[in-house]
Amino acid sequence: MHNDSVSPPAPQAVPASGEQTQESAVPAKRLGNGRKALVAGLASAAVIMAGAGAVVAAGSLLPQAESSRSVLAGVSAVPAGSSVGVCPGPARLLEGTEAGTDPQFSPESETAASSLTGAVLSAGGVLPASRLTELNGRTTVDIAKAPGQPAPTGAPQELLAGVVAGRPVNQVRVLSADAAANQKASAAAAMKFTATDGDLQGTAAASCQQPSNDQWLAGASTTVGRTSVLMLANASTTPATVSLELFGSSGQIQAPGSRGLLVAPGTSRPVVLAGLAPGESQLSVHVRSAGGPVAAVIQQSVLRGLTPGGVDFIAPGAAPAVRQVMTGVDIQDAGQVASLTVKSGYEDAGPALQITVPGPSDAVVEVKLYGRDGQKALPSGGVITAKAGAVTEIPLAGVPAGHYTVAASSDVTFVAAARVTRGLQDSRAVDVAWAPSGVRLGSQHVVPVPPGGQRTLVFGALENRATITYAAITADGKVKAPSTADIAGGTTASITIPEKADGSDVVGYVVSASGDAAYGALLLQQDGRDDISSLAFLPAAAGQETVPVTLSY
Repeated sequence: MHNDSVSPPAPQAVPASGEQTQESAVPAKRLGNGRKALVAGLASAAVIMAGAGAVVAAGSLLPQAESSRSVLAGVSAVPAGSSVGVCPGPARLLEGTEAGTDPQFSPESETAASSLTGAVLSAGGVLPASRLTELNGRTTVDIAKAPGQPAPTGAPQELLAGVVAGRPVNQVRVLSADAAANQKASAAAAMKFTATDGDLQGTAAASCQQPSNDQWLAGASTTVGRTSVLMLANASTTPATVSLELFGSSGQIQAPGSRGLLVAPGTSRPVVLAGLAPGESQLSVHVRSAGGPVAAVIQQSVLRGLTPGGVDFIAPGAAPAVRQVMTGVDIQDAGQVASLTVKSGYEDAGPALQITVPGPSDAVVEVKLYGRDGQKALPSGGVITAKAGAVTEIPLAGVPAGHYTVAASSDVTFVAAARVTRGLQDSRAVDVAWAPSGVRLGSQHVVPVPPGGQRTLVFGALENRATITYAAITADGKVKAPSTADIAGGTTASITIPEKADGSDVVGYVVSASGDAAYGALLLQQDGRDDISSLAFLPAAAGQETVPVTLSY
């Protein structure tokens, strides 16, 4: 599939299934059993030979007991866990000084609206018990009650979905789904914020994140007119103690107050990053928690003088690796971008890639841009050296306008994110978004699609051809017949999402990929406005897990 905007054919409901992959590793268990082997040593007596002065020693070792013998390792099944996604609350306007890390907020605007859209897929022909709750665990929506009996083996199993469609929200929400048929539920949700007035004009969207004890967020800024607030949420029943590592353009930042931040169970905590690292134009944050896992997102807004410059939720990207891939990178006309970014206050109004190298060695990074018609050369040549322990920014302007996949590779591990901007006039509001590095696509990714505006699925294939299968999820809980996109290696394809399928609103997709490495993102825009938001696809759900068990004496 090579065209830049393709509308999928009208689908029909059919069964669908996907092979699921393991998401996490569990340490092997060791079992000790039976008697210990008897080991004895026998040393000979030392004999001193007169006149020679020589020492003679002899030793022997008794043989191992016959019962001590190797046993083949077995495997033990681990029950599948619940699926949990923590959705950030609406964007809020920071009120008062940024000198401290604990902020106060004021009403965002008269037109601000926030909504949550999510879907939970059936397993074994039945929907898993699932719900939408507040952060403290109080249920607000029962998506599906306790599941019934699965369909008999061999019987047709129609893929169904439990849906939350454009539900208004005013605080943090949690989407949770129980395991069904010993499979972790396939579930995902996204929150979308829009405003057409006030300082937070624009569109900001964020996927509901699986809580973690270790995550990286890249793309923050604390210079004049830029506000970055790290939001930490603890949906577990265990207190979380959070420590932050901060990286700027000149190196790692030692910030008092960045360690030992307590987030109580069922609560959230905002941290103003300017209170820890003021005046940083490029800032990456490594969030680590002891105890309970947390969900982390950075609410960032820009004000260029008196003109709103965009709002976004910066989500965690992939962990440090030698290759990072970001798709859903929308790039505008190179000449107009250049005319805008030379103006005072608009230096960060163009597309760029930020590389963070956490280790002690510099990284030689090769950057490739894949567009609709193949790879496009960057004016800089595409090879740069990123300083160890710091953030390096690489402009992505200078290529034809369109949707791109950005692939960066190096000889050492690094973290990456791509800045996406929309708007070319300094006389009106522009918007900004950050595309985090994503995961390679596998089987049965759930992609929630918030309502309103222009919605586009963007897929990128790297070296060789990839095949993408995508099936629409509608508001009536049906999963439509899948469509297929064949993507040539080294290209990016865009698929326009229709408002409805068979008369029902499209609220998501089930996406699977085969062939070479492929990546996906969802681009959100608003009709008649320079709004933009980019959401990387979340990992697919894991199936039943087994761990090796070693038996020994």
